Amino acid sequence: MKSEKVTVSLSDAMEARPIAMLVQIASNYRSSVYIATEDKKINAKSIMGMMSLRLISGSDVEVIADGEDEDKALVDVKRFLCAS
Repeated sequence: MKSEKVTVSLSDAMEARPIAMLVQIASNYRSSVYIATEDKKINAKSIMGMMSLRLISGSDVEVIADGEDEDKALVDVKRFLCAS
């Protein structure tokens, strides 16, 4: 299992399109992928779960990946969350 804290820098993070894109990226991997905040840990492959997460620009979250392709999953999800 690998994890890393990142600061979200998406200008429209709470809108449906970026959330759907994040779910799509996470779903490309066999590894389990989660986004954790102070009080929640959400499966990044779940559109409903991700919609319930308050992702706003400047939020600090932890990206967690566990599985055979965890390194690549972690890199790609972090890259997406930190895109300007």
